[in-house]
Amino acid sequence: MKITQALLDSLTEQAKASPRLRMNYDLRNSAEDGSQRMLNAIEPGSPLPIHRHRKSSETVVCLRGRLVEDFYDESGVVTESIELRPNGPVVAVNIPIGQWHTVRVLESGTVIMEVKDGAYEPIGPEDMMEV
Repeated sequence: MKITQALLDSLTEQAKASPRLRMNYDLRNSAEDGSQRMLNAIEPGSPLPIHRHRKSSETVVCLRGRLVEDFYDESGVVTESIELRPNGPVVAVNIPIGQWHTVRVLESGTVIMEVKDGAYEPIGPEDMMEV
């Protein structure tokens, strides 16, 4: 499969039309594929809670646009903020298992690729943080 600008454009238009201001595109080979690989078009203002993944690390690659990954300690204090952009000093981050984090999208048309270990597991309330 080729990931083309036309695909990213289509995904962005779907994200803009979505009440959540984001839209993902599954990159797995089949429903039985035990990995998590997706494109995620996210528009500024999309509500993304502070959360963690207790069974998986997460790799985020910025394909286009601009965003900030914010990292938090157990008290909800920001410990690091990393800007990602395709031609910037940082284009991707690997988020360790259990790390509290969220994304702030800075530019319309932002699309990321996300990769996590193992099969999809929904995030429960114990893995979301309110600050």
